[in-house]
Amino acid sequence: MRFILKTVGIALALWITTLLIPHIRVTSYERTTAGTVLTFLLIAVIFGLVNAIIGGFIRVVAFPLYILTLGLVSLLVNGFLVIIVAWISTQMGFGLVVDSYFWGVVGAVVIAVLSWLIGLVLRPKKEK
Repeated sequence: MRFILKTVGIALALWITTLLIPHIRVTSYERTTAGTVLTFLLIAVIFGLVNAIIGGFIRVVAFPLYILTLGLVSLLVNGFLVIIVAWISTQMGFGLVVDSYFWGVVGAVVIAVLSWLIGLVLRPKKEK
């Protein structure tokens, strides 16, 4: 259940990001509403996998840089991960289109903030 909520949250954050930033857009594999929603969900799954696998490796290797820059290098790493997601999804015939690395970094920041806010809303309440 948690995986589904996180995936929906990332897809929603990605959709809002494409509305806010014109340099980041999504090309759907089908020109229907269902196709567009499915495309956002597939990109969110790709985003989660890339973040878990490649992002985890980069964070371990770049740990000294995280300490030296007080975590600011995470902006660059997250922008790089957005570019990787765009490349993978484009290779599949649909997906995320990012105009440049700078817009990838901006998009990563916006996605992070929005997914955090959406996560606060979608998080199941703990029973007392």
